[in-house]
Amino acid sequence: MQINLTGHHIEITDSLRNYVTEKMGKLERHFDKVSNTHVILSVEKDTHKAEATVHMSGNDIFAEAHEADMYASIDALVDKLDRQVKKYKEKLKNHLHHKPVEVPQD
Repeated sequence: MQINLTGHHIEITDSLRNYVTEKMGKLERHFDKVSNTHVILSVEKDTHKAEATVHMSGNDIFAEAHEADMYASIDALVDKLDRQVKKYKEKLKNHLHHKPVEVPQD
């Protein structure tokens, strides 16, 4: 998975980059069809904001999180994305294994 990391009004340090890479790896464990991810980290006054767009086969997922700490906002972001990826995977699984109901004929 390719991760593009952008910072607005914040310098992306190696520790932030490693933290985002480690946390985003969690998404790939649940669904291996993730092709790339664009993460934007920004600071607006006292609020740290993390947002991401995850591109995968057949769908794009977007989430954002606002927290007082950048690491906490990254954690919240990954939790939101994780729930969405699991939901999408479950939806795919249900559609692939759905069998049509047979109607008895008279």
